[in-house]
Amino acid sequence: MTGSITPKDVIRILEEIGVLLELKGESPFKSLAYTNAARRLETLDEDLEELVRRGDLKSVKGIGDALNRKITELVTTGRLEYYETLRASVPPGHLEMLRIPGLGPRKIRTLHEKLDISTLGELEYACLENRLVELPGFGTRTQQKILTGIEHLKRYRERRLCSEALEAAEPLLAKLRGRAGVVAASLAGSLRRGNETVKDIDLVAASDDPEALSQWFASLPDAESVIARGSTKVSVFLKAGINADLRIVTPREYPFALHHFTGSKEHNVAMRGRAKQLGIKMNEYGLFRDEALLPCGSEEDVFAALGLAWVPPELRENTGEIEAAETGVMPALVQMKDIRGIFHIHTTASDGSSTLEAVVEAAKKMGLEYIGITDHSESAFYAGGLTPEDVRTQHRAIDALNRKDPAFRIFKGIEADILPDGRLDYDDATLASFDFVIAAVHSHFGMNEDEMTERIIRALANRRTTILAHPTGRLLLAREPYALDLERVIDAAAEHGKVIELNANPHRLDLDWRHCKYAKRQGVRIAVNPDAHHTDGLADMKYGLNIARKGWLEARDIVNCMGLEEMTAFLARSKQ
Repeated sequence: MTGSITPKDVIRILEEIGVLLELKGESPFKSLAYTNAARRLETLDEDLEELVRRGDLKSVKGIGDALNRKITELVTTGRLEYYETLRASVPPGHLEMLRIPGLGPRKIRTLHEKLDISTLGELEYACLENRLVELPGFGTRTQQKILTGIEHLKRYRERRLCSEALEAAEPLLAKLRGRAGVVAASLAGSLRRGNETVKDIDLVAASDDPEALSQWFASLPDAESVIARGSTKVSVFLKAGINADLRIVTPREYPFALHHFTGSKEHNVAMRGRAKQLGIKMNEYGLFRDEALLPCGSEEDVFAALGLAWVPPELRENTGEIEAAETGVMPALVQMKDIRGIFHIHTTASDGSSTLEAVVEAAKKMGLEYIGITDHSESAFYAGGLTPEDVRTQHRAIDALNRKDPAFRIFKGIEADILPDGRLDYDDATLASFDFVIAAVHSHFGMNEDEMTERIIRALANRRTTILAHPTGRLLLAREPYALDLERVIDAAAEHGKVIELNANPHRLDLDWRHCKYAKRQGVRIAVNPDAHHTDGLADMKYGLNIARKGWLEARDIVNCMGLEEMTAFLARSKQ
C-alpha cells in the first residue's frame, strides 16, 4: 500500500469517521455506513490493495460509490482529505471524552451545546462546579461517574497497552537489527519484561559507530519528532503516539547495559547488593573487581559471574527470582510451542465476526490439536447470546465438522453468565450438553467485595462449571477490577477442582501475574485463552503467555498444554 497505510489503518479511520459523524450529530445511517464498512473490511478474504487496484472494491457488500472513492483515496495516497477535514472540525477533547464510561456522542454533544465544553479539563471543572447536575440526561450520579472516569484517565494517560507498544516496537527492532554496523539489539525495559502496560519503548543496541547510528535512528520515518539526541541515547516521539528511547553502547558493554536497562529497578538493586557481597561493583558499564572489568559475552555470563543461573526477563521483579537462580534451578517457563489447544473463542453465532469454519481453519494453521468454542449464553442478549435451540444448532454443526476430521477436535463450550445470585444462566440439562462451561461475570459490577466473592464462589461450586473466565473483570487502562477477594476465589477453585482463566486479550490480561503465582501454589490449573472474537484474535495468545511466564507458570500448570487425548479425558472427568 502507498506510504505507511495498512488495512488496519483503513479500518481504524473508517471507524473513527463513524464516531466523528456521531459527535457532529449527523444522521445515524451515515455514521453506521462507515462502521459497517470497517466491519466488512475486517472480514475481507481478499487483499484490499488488490481489490482497489482492480477497481472491484464496490463488489464488497455495503461499499457504495462514496465509500469506494474514499477508501481508494486512502489506499492509493495514504491520506483522506474528508477524514482530515472532519477530524479538524471536532474538538480533540471530545474523542478523549469517549473513553469515559457512560459518555457517548449524544451526551458529549449536549455538553458542548449547553456548556461549551471542548476539553477534558473543562469537563472536570464543570463537574467540580456541579454544572452537570441540572443538565437534562445527567444528574448527580452521572456527574460523579464522569469525575471518577476523568480521574482514571488522568492516572493512566501516559501508559499504553503492551500490544500497542509492541506493534510499534517490533518494526523498530527489526530495522535496528538489519542496520549495518549494529552488532546486537534488543528490546529492554518493561516491554521486554512482559508487563501489561508500558510508558515507553526501550531499546538497546551495540555499535562501534554510535554517532552514525544515533543520526540514523533520529531520522527514521517512524519518528514524528526528536526529543533528544546524543551519541549514546536518542529519544523520539513515534507517529504511533509513544516515546522510544535507544541506548547505544559498545559491544563490550552490551550484556551489562541490556541487563541494566531491562530492569526492573527492584531487581537491579537486589543484583547490585549481591554483587557487593561478592566484592564486585556492578553498573550498566560492567562488573568490576578492584577496578578490573570481569569480561562477559552475554547476559548469561553476567548472572554466572554472580553465581546465578540466568533469569528470564519476565521474572526480573525481585519476587524471588534471585533466590531461585542461586539454587541453579529456574522454572521451565511455558512457551507457545507448549500450547496444544485454545479455549474461549466466539463465532458469528453470537458476537464474533468469524464463522466456526474459519476459526477451525485458522487453528489448524497454528498447528493446534483442538479448540473450544464458547459463544455467549442466553442472558447476554447484548452480545447475541444463544438460546437453547441455537445451542443445539451449533452442536450439530460442530458434530459435522468433527466427523470430517477426527484428528482435530472441536469441543462444545459456552461462556455462561454468572447471575447476581451465583447461578449460571441455563438450566442443568442445557449446561450438561456442553463438553465444558466457562463461567463469567458480565453484569452487576458494583457489588461489594463480600457479595461479589460469594457470587463467584457459588458459580465455582456448580458441578457444570469448568473454567472461571477473566476473574476480576478488569479492562487495562479503562476499568478497574470489581471488588473481589481473589485469594478466596482461587482457594474455592482449588477446593472444587476448577480451572481459572488467564485471559490473553491485551485489554484484559486477567488473571494478573501476581495471582498466577498464588494459584500455582494452591494447585489451581490455569487456562490461557485468547477470548477471540475474530480469527486474528487467536494470535493474542502471545500476550497471555507473557503474563503466564511472568507468573512463573510452566507447561504443567496450564491445562491447554495437554494433548488431545489427555484433554478429552480431563473434560470428561470434570463433568462427573
